[in-house]
Amino acid sequence: MLTFLYYALMLLVGFFFYRHGQKLLNQGHRDDKGEPTQGMVGPVGFLVLGAAGSYLLFALLRALARGEVPCVGKGCAGQIYTLAEQTGQYWANVFFLAWCVVAFGYALYVTLKIWFRP
Repeated sequence: MLTFLYYALMLLVGFFFYRHGQKLLNQGHRDDKGEPTQGMVGPVGFLVLGAAGSYLLFALLRALARGEVPCVGKGCAGQIYTLAEQTGQYWANVFFLAWCVVAFGYALYVTLKIWFRP
């Protein structure tokens, strides 16, 4: 039940994240107060998110290619989950990495669309 709750909450957060991005894209050049529409992240956040997203994409591809993923989190630092031994933890960490890569990529996409509007 806890695993189902974890995946359901991750999908729910992703849905609300997507709706917020769509609201920003549909808002136009100015918001209700006449201020220019801001992206999801600023210039420094864009660079940080791009670097973190690239690292997580590399970690995800490495995990899929090698069949092992290092544990994500403080409580299990140094542990490596393999596809053969701990399948549940392996796929949970791969799902988390994929979710982060998609979320970071979407935030960068929305920000670039807002910055380069015609």
